[in-house]
Formats: sequence, C-alpha cells, structure tokens
Amino acid sequence: MNIPNKLTVARVLLDPIMMIVMYIPPLQNTVNIFGLEIPIFCLIADFIFILASYTDHLDGKIARKKKLITNFGKFLDPIADKILVLTAMIMLVEMQRIPAWIPVIVAFREFIVSGYRLIASQKKGNVIAASIWGKIKTVSQMIAIILIFIDPNPFFSFVNGELSGFPIVLNIVDSLVLIVSVVATVFSGYQYVKDWKELFKGDM
Repeated sequence: MNIPNKLTVARVLLDPIMMIVMYIPPLQNTVNIFGLEIPIFCLIADFIFILASYTDHLDGKIARKKKLITNFGKFLDPIADKILVLTAMIMLVEMQRIPAWIPVIVAFREFIVSGYRLIASQKKGNVIAASIWGKIKTVSQMIAIILIFIDPNPFFSFVNGELSGFPIVLNIVDSLVLIVSVVATVFSGYQYVKDWKELFKGDM
C-alpha cells in the first residue's frame, strides 16, 4: 500500500477515535478559553478532525506529485471524506450543537452525487469534475465544524440576545458559515442532477 492510500486509511481510522473521546468521563470536564466553557473532549475531537482533514489534502497532493493514483485511492478517498464530515456532524447533533436536519441534507446530497458519479463513469467512461458549489461546500463544512466544536452554544444562539463578547462573535460566524455550507450542499447536488439528468434518458 502506497503512502497516499495509507493516509486515506488512517483518516478512516481516526473517525471512531474522534467519537470515542466523547464518552470518556474525565474528558467531560471543561476548560475556560476566551469566556467559553469547552469540554476537553471537544478540543481533542477538533484536533483529530483538523488532522484528518489535513491528511485529505496531503494524500491527494502526494498522489498527484508522485503519480501514485490508484483505483483503491479513487474508491476510498471520497468515502473517507464523507465519513469524516458525517461523523463530526452526528457528534455535534448528539451534543445539541446543530439540528439533525443539517447532516440529513448532507447525507442525502452525498448519496445522490455518489450514484450519479457511478452511473457517469459506467456510461461515459469519465469522472465528473467538482463544481464551484462543491468546493464551497467542502471548505465551508470544514471551517464550520472546526469552529462549532469549540463553541458550546447551540446553532444560532446569538439571536436570543444572551451572548456577548467573543462567544457571540464565534456563534455568529460558525452559524453563518454552516448555513453557507448547507446552501452550497443543496446547490451542488442540484447542479449534478441538472447537468447529468440525460444519464437516465431511455432508462425510465
């Protein structure tokens, strides 16, 4: 197994570790940072998420530079990315940081796009390039998740008028970035359906 594929596998293995730390009792204790009471496990999970996200950038860079692109990597890399994001979002739902409908929309979009990519590769023999909406989705999702892990206040808490100082700034930023990611998720999914609907012509 080459280095890029090892990094991809490592990214998959980091997911359960990121979730397990949430259930370790001593890590439930909080630390005060800039007026925020942040559970220790959130800091650890955030670090793991950042590390895993970096391996996504690194494995692709190495694979392209050293021409180590393999079918295994093409198969596992996008799956590893989806698992990482959905694992983090499910954790945030359980912590009551974000509403459940957000990861539902993300999962729905990923199922549709994965299906379209599979059919396109079989019928057209090529790969569908990511759209600008897809790139916005990916970047905004990563930023939002990283920020929400350290924000103990739920999604859109700033509208209640109970926050002030750094906590309200953080909550405004991560809530709005998450909304951007949801909009980009919907638009990127729609783009695939609109652009590749001819794949189903004659099959219905």
